[in-house]
Amino acid sequence: MQLDRDGEVFVLHMRDGENRVQPEFVASWNAALDEVEKHAGPAALVSTGEGKFYSNGLDVGGLADLGEDGVAGFMGDLDRLYARVLCFPRITAAAINGHAFAAGGMLAAAHDRRVTREDRGFFCLPEIDMKLSRALADGMYAVLRARVPEATLHEALATGRRYGGPDAVAAGIFDEVAPADAVLERAVDWARAHAGKDPATLGALKRGLHREALAVLERPGPHPL
Repeated sequence: MQLDRDGEVFVLHMRDGENRVQPEFVASWNAALDEVEKHAGPAALVSTGEGKFYSNGLDVGGLADLGEDGVAGFMGDLDRLYARVLCFPRITAAAINGHAFAAGGMLAAAHDRRVTREDRGFFCLPEIDMKLSRALADGMYAVLRARVPEATLHEALATGRRYGGPDAVAAGIFDEVAPADAVLERAVDWARAHAGKDPATLGALKRGLHREALAVLERPGPHPL
């Protein structure tokens, strides 16, 4: 990952192919959030991927090597990352350049603003078609319920529907579509317009809004899948 500056806006570029979610991914995200959070002046954060993928979800194969206790510890770390993005005391925007699937889609959804491609930008929760009966941990349900309308969430989970950009906006998953070459610019412009919000007030308001999700996401210790 690479964290760049565009004036008051920090841009986190995820550049690892499918940007699968695994321990190093979570650690890199937390390091980027640390840098933005400690910035003394106005600041906002935009995240984006490259090419076809924003993030294609958990690195299931890699996580299997961690063992049951390792996976439970990782899931706790991931839930706490979701909580941190959901209630980050700076304005956040996801520039969704491509596929945002499963755990990657949840991360995108946790941002304050979600800008996606008008031609693709797929969002999908594919667990039903993968026959993963234990596919989602409690924290994953919590972050989805915090940012995706209930009826949409039911359809997404029950059918595994792939939502293209305009459909994702119509369903309330994302907020705005843009041409592929303008997604990042649109997200940065929106974030810049709100970069001066007071961090303490913003963080407190978000925490009040999402207190139910935080009760699940911020539990100490491991979170079994």
